[in-house]
Amino acid sequence: MSANAAGDVGRQSRKSVGNIHGISTDSITLTRFVLEEQKKYPSSTGDLTQLLNAIIVAVKAISSAVRKAGLAQLYGMSGEENVQGEQVKKLDEVSNELMINMLTSSCTTCLLVSEEDERAIEVDADQNGKYIVCFDPLDGSSNIDCLVSIGTIFSIYRKISTGKATDADALQPGRQIVAAGYAVYGSATMIVISVGNGSHGFTLDSSVGEFILSHPNMQCKERGNTYSINEGYAAVWDAPTREYVESKKFPKTGKAYGARYVGSMVADVHRTLCYGGIFLYPATKDTPKGKVRCC
Repeated sequence: MSANAAGDVGRQSRKSVGNIHGISTDSITLTRFVLEEQKKYPSSTGDLTQLLNAIIVAVKAISSAVRKAGLAQLYGMSGEENVQGEQVKKLDEVSNELMINMLTSSCTTCLLVSEEDERAIEVDADQNGKYIVCFDPLDGSSNIDCLVSIGTIFSIYRKISTGKATDADALQPGRQIVAAGYAVYGSATMIVISVGNGSHGFTLDSSVGEFILSHPNMQCKERGNTYSINEGYAAVWDAPTREYVESKKFPKTGKAYGARYVGSMVADVHRTLCYGGIFLYPATKDTPKGKVRCC
């Protein structure tokens, strides 16, 4: 028997059992998912994978802060206002710092655009990368103190300008987004992410500290039975918006839609994605161009 043949004795290819005694032994973590997506692009440098891993760590840290906010005295106002003119809460500031620190230290970003900061943040040259991240570190912060679901929203663009990053790099059309997603901090913590190949949901398993694929290939139902909109602004909607909402509440045929509105965009959008329905955030007379978030 040759040395090579002897060395091959006892070797065999095998597939993972996947589940033993009710315990999953082959879970798809978010990190594993991102690495597998990276392998589809042989020329990939791994920078996007590194960036997404930084966001994963930031979301875990924010989730932890949200869970212990009451005990850590993180409820209440900080005394500042964000670019939307909204009062900034303590947990907003913590979440913003966590996102900024993790993104800059990943050495993959060159420009950060946060809802909490009036100006874009330029990343230092020694930590500079090729990606721009736009994010709302803690969406729905008006609901923080009453324990309603809140979340983090992010989108990633690739730098298109030469030299230093400019505002134009962050103002690219949505079709230029490289990856985007959101995290929900509710009864569980979940990240829903897309890297251009469908949307996939990963739930945080706190026992192992990893996001596990729980909702593969998420798709909104073709038709739902609820609508989600802040009807407190009905008086300042334009006529077509009022007529459309009225048609869902008082249809000439069929069953009326039910109203479901949390006031946290992540929570409302996530419910709509899971169950179907309609989400609206229309312009008003006071904000004729709407209140479009940076993400």
